[in-house]
Amino acid sequence: MLHTFARIFSSLFFIGLSAALYAQDANLLSGMDYRSVGPLRGGRVTTVTGIADQPNVFYMGSSGGGVWKTTDYGQSWNNVSDGYFSSPSTGAVRAAASNPDIVYVGTGSDGLRSNVIAGRGVYKSTNAGESWEFVGLKNAGQIGAVEIDPSNPDRAFVAAIGNAFAPNEERGVFRTTDGGANWQKVLFHSDTVGAVDLEFKPDDAQVLYATLWRAERKPWTIISGSTEGGIYKSTDGGDTWEKKTEGLPSNLIGKIDLAVSADDPNRVYALVEAPVGEGGVYRSDDAGESFALVSTKKELLDRPFYYCNIDANPKDADIIFGIATRFFRSDNGGEDWTQLSTPHGDNHDLWINPNDTSVWIQSNDGGANVTLNSGESWSTQFNQPTAELYQVDVDDQFIYWLYAGQQDNYSTIAVPSLPPYGVQAGSNSYIINTGGCETGPAVPKPGDPNIVYANCKGRFGVYDKRTGQEMQYYVGASNMYGHNPKDLKFRFQRVSPIHVSPHNPEVVYHTSQYVHKTTDEGKTWEVISPDLTAFTPETQVISGSPITRDITGEEFYSTIYDIRESSLEAGVIWTGANDGPVYVTRNGGEEWTNVTPEGLSGGGRVETVEPSPHTAGKAYFATYRYLMGDFKPYIYKTEDYGQSWTLLTDGTNGIPADIPTRVIREDPERAGLLYAGTDNGVYISFDDGQKWQHFQQNLPVTPITDMKVHDNDLVMSTMGRGFWILDNLAPARALTAEVASQDVVLFPTNEAYRMHYSETDSATIPMYPTAGLVIDYYLANEAEEVQIEIRDADQQLVRQFSSTSPAGEATDKSRDMSTEYTSLDYQTVLPDGSGGHRVIWDLRYAGPWHDEVSRRGSGGPLVVPGTYEVKITANGSTDTQTAEVKADPRSMEAISAEDLTAQQDLSLKVRDLLSDVRKLEYALSMREGELDSLMDSGSAKKSMQRELTSIREALEKVSTSEGRYMTPMLADQTSYLYYMLGQADQRPGQDAYERYEALLQQYDGLQSDNSEYVGSW
Repeated sequence: MLHTFARIFSSLFFIGLSAALYAQDANLLSGMDYRSVGPLRGGRVTTVTGIADQPNVFYMGSSGGGVWKTTDYGQSWNNVSDGYFSSPSTGAVRAAASNPDIVYVGTGSDGLRSNVIAGRGVYKSTNAGESWEFVGLKNAGQIGAVEIDPSNPDRAFVAAIGNAFAPNEERGVFRTTDGGANWQKVLFHSDTVGAVDLEFKPDDAQVLYATLWRAERKPWTIISGSTEGGIYKSTDGGDTWEKKTEGLPSNLIGKIDLAVSADDPNRVYALVEAPVGEGGVYRSDDAGESFALVSTKKELLDRPFYYCNIDANPKDADIIFGIATRFFRSDNGGEDWTQLSTPHGDNHDLWINPNDTSVWIQSNDGGANVTLNSGESWSTQFNQPTAELYQVDVDDQFIYWLYAGQQDNYSTIAVPSLPPYGVQAGSNSYIINTGGCETGPAVPKPGDPNIVYANCKGRFGVYDKRTGQEMQYYVGASNMYGHNPKDLKFRFQRVSPIHVSPHNPEVVYHTSQYVHKTTDEGKTWEVISPDLTAFTPETQVISGSPITRDITGEEFYSTIYDIRESSLEAGVIWTGANDGPVYVTRNGGEEWTNVTPEGLSGGGRVETVEPSPHTAGKAYFATYRYLMGDFKPYIYKTEDYGQSWTLLTDGTNGIPADIPTRVIREDPERAGLLYAGTDNGVYISFDDGQKWQHFQQNLPVTPITDMKVHDNDLVMSTMGRGFWILDNLAPARALTAEVASQDVVLFPTNEAYRMHYSETDSATIPMYPTAGLVIDYYLANEAEEVQIEIRDADQQLVRQFSSTSPAGEATDKSRDMSTEYTSLDYQTVLPDGSGGHRVIWDLRYAGPWHDEVSRRGSGGPLVVPGTYEVKITANGSTDTQTAEVKADPRSMEAISAEDLTAQQDLSLKVRDLLSDVRKLEYALSMREGELDSLMDSGSAKKSMQRELTSIREALEKVSTSEGRYMTPMLADQTSYLYYMLGQADQRPGQDAYERYEALLQQYDGLQSDNSEYVGSW
């Protein structure tokens, strides 16, 4: 079957040919699709909501994967924000009570982790999430709450925390009265104190409560709280506000979340971050005029910058919920608490249906989950492709796997690029643990993918997939939690890198502020560098101030963040630190040189260093500085070992000036072909970074945390949408001015492997494409007809396709009970429009003949390994490429090339027999129909009655009778044999040959007896 990928390579190869064409990025790169390979295990969800009168409908807003909707109580989720939102980070989502088709979303999560993604304003839908429009507040940064007037959906309020990394004016409480067309800042304190929560008084929408919070994230600490901030109340719809202080902490006050219940409109709960003894749950019974402290349970304020959430039951004001690392419930207004179980820890939000308070949706770092019985059981989180991945590594086995640390997962994970074997429980069965923990990385050992070098917050381990055990070899073997980093011997950041030398798989590098080297898989370590960071004393502090201490290693500053050894020169090693410096050694670590570019001072996380795979002394690095309030892109290139640098991202040459850059990779096949990963997706350069194109295609807007080029594929990890693969980079590598001038172009092909697995469609996650040869072609103009011919080494025609073939779709997806085979039959038409196109030849001959046109030609035998010619003809022009078809190397451990040839030869014979049988069956059936019509009209001759009897006797031998479990006759028996021959790579058994001869003999007898009908069809 030939499988078409929509919109592939439209006008692709004019890229890089002129500055004018670079401006047409939307047209130049339309269609080259990525595919998600999962995992289908949820990531962090920061906000949830539902609809009271539609208890099956819920929304969740993830921290890096956008907004999702379920209409079946969480059994399945669909993204509704892709293509509309410019930020995938969600702070708040609410549907209007008076018109649930109206939904507001404030972007920018209020959980201010060091990897928090900046928000970019407010979006609104008027059709229940089918489409969205941007409605302002682009610079509001992180948005903690959105509340909609219960009776007027045009009147809404937003609590804007503001820029998480620097002072800004667009923070505080904003109000719209015209559905978002205009916003008025109605509560503002200062450029460092923003609003984090809002609530209406349940019985009076003119009364509102708001909380203000001093919050700022720095690379080395989190500031949460000050003497400013607190609880504010308005009684005139937000026109004026009054700070409420009675009963509340009078000095330091931090993040505050509010809860109200319609059961008692005058009761207000506040979960308040404050010093020990003052922080906890406060309750007001007079509509916020005064408060009393009712609980100081410390677990409720576990890491308040990240959690600090409280909710109340809409029908019982005494029932409240505390949401933090654990999930708690109180049935007596906060005096006593019990812990409830959720599918995942690190909890963030809760929405309770006001009509049926046993129906909730709750969110955490594992996704969103729905309960219909007040938390006794929950819907699954293994249906949400929103994993936050810190990096990607790839092994060298066939089929290759992708590895990463997944945020808040107990282990690093790996998933396959294609199905490696069959599983009963679906693609989630492929997710495997690979040692370490959430932070990663997980780096498979070259040559032995069973061994994985893994990290867990600076702790090095060696994981063996065969045993599931991980040997631990921590450098320094000292617990770093709780320390001031200046007192540590080794400062390991949570995602401390691991790198295997490209010259010797026994050499492994691991980094703190130093480079550590092992040649015995971690049993012994050698320090081969001095401190390669800036190490500024003022940044070596205990993280978390002025209220809550928070030292998890995430904020350890002055650590090495990436390390790579040149693949061209052993001993040339580059490092980049999370406080700015770039170093290089040319002698394996004996001497190091600080080569940080001039002008790039004052910090910045060097996320990626990339030695060129083509030129010695050439390297790139990507830095992002948004943690310091600088959102500019920074990608640099050197060609002289760092003596001089060129900035490749000035904000005007393709990557926007406000898009931070995380990753830079050079294509290993084509020098100067660069791929960049940024906070809003992928960019590509064909001229070594002089100009960039947005290479987003169908990829959702989400940060790209890492990229690798492997087996001609571009492999990526994201902070919120899992792993993605762009298959077959060969056409991009082939783009030249000469190519661009041609009318018809057939791009070079990659080698193709004969494989047996079940493909999935483009809407399925993971997406597994048709196994076969990717064919990319370009038409300068629309063609009257496009033809592709595939010939073997003897120039014998193997397969032919055309743009004028009859169109068809998959016609039979049911399982055949007699063979246990599910067939998918296609008749694909080649695209003939101008631009670029991609199709996949499934490495099969044409299939057996079928009376249904749409089912003809598909499902033929697999070709044997070898060299094939692919030729395209269109608009009077032709182009030709050779293609290499290879056997699945896993199969060739047990069989030979001769076995495959024998399988092909017999399969072709049985195919031809099946075609002949079907044609005879069709001819007999057609003649039977003609005779039946004559009989019905009364114009049939007596001889025709005898002929009809003879035909029916023949058909009884060819066609299986209608009914349940009827005896299969010749057509079905031949189809059964044909099916048997194609299910695996093998030499046919003796029974197959004998059965073929028996079926052929039956056909020959029938054909001889009914020769007058052969060919009559």
